[in-house]
Amino acid sequence: MLPEFAWGDVKVYVAGHHGLVGSAVVRALEAAGVGEVIGWRSAELDLTDRQATFDAIAEAKPDIVIDAAAKVGGIMANSTHPVEFLRDNVLIQTNIMDAAHATDINRLLFLGSSCIYPRHASQPIRESSLMTGPLEPTNQAYAMAKISGIFYIEAHRSQYGRHWISAMPTNLYGPGDNFNLETSHVLPAFIHRFHDAKKSGAASVTVWGTGTPRREFIHVDDLAQACLMLLKKYDSPETINVGLGDDIPIRELAETVASVVGYEGSIEWDTSKPDGMPRKLLDTSRINELGWKPEISLRDGLATTYEWYLANYA
Repeated sequence: MLPEFAWGDVKVYVAGHHGLVGSAVVRALEAAGVGEVIGWRSAELDLTDRQATFDAIAEAKPDIVIDAAAKVGGIMANSTHPVEFLRDNVLIQTNIMDAAHATDINRLLFLGSSCIYPRHASQPIRESSLMTGPLEPTNQAYAMAKISGIFYIEAHRSQYGRHWISAMPTNLYGPGDNFNLETSHVLPAFIHRFHDAKKSGAASVTVWGTGTPRREFIHVDDLAQACLMLLKKYDSPETINVGLGDDIPIRELAETVASVVGYEGSIEWDTSKPDGMPRKLLDTSRINELGWKPEISLRDGLATTYEWYLANYA
């Protein structure tokens, strides 16, 4: 039976608390009146260091762990460094889970990614599509790491009776995103590039691919609210999707970002570059039935994300 708790009575460890997802989860926890939220920067705790991770979690003794820590990147980063994306992510999540088990932590939420699903999965993608076909080659290493995390959660549930769960978010964006053009995902990369083009007065911006693949995006603060709800209500070995339930072509995304940024030049498409998966829309019926739906529209979310970019990155 799922243990009940009040946020004011618990200590929560958010792994990756300064990242895009982790910082949003911290904001949501603080707004919910959490008893205590803890986390360590990578300079303070290297989560690939097994003993250090065990020592930190054992000393802190949190009641709940939210694993939002990961090595992440876009198509170029994933394609160039598959060894690091597979190795580091497996180490991070395994160390956190093993340390949580050793410290007898009975509630843990592992966050993965929608890239775990097959490249040609039927759309919208149901959770049952997992492991039914080949992955998208450009992010296969990262996906394999996250798939191993899902099954490690299931293993702890079946072997030790842990109330641990996993959730798979769709593409995320928001304050605190990674805007480095070498390692960022498509949406923050668009913000960076169109802002630079606006400042320089460039007549055009060239971006990768054909613009035809479709993607869905949810604001990271919507995901954070989903995390809090799942920790209260969800207790199943099957992972659960967290998404918008709607998608748009990358071409339309580029045009929307350009409009929000105020860039008025033309957008050119380099069709010699890869598109990635042709479509990746999640079926969100299961989480919607639990009472959660996203509240932030794409354009509103883009506007606040651009404001954050101007204040903190540009």
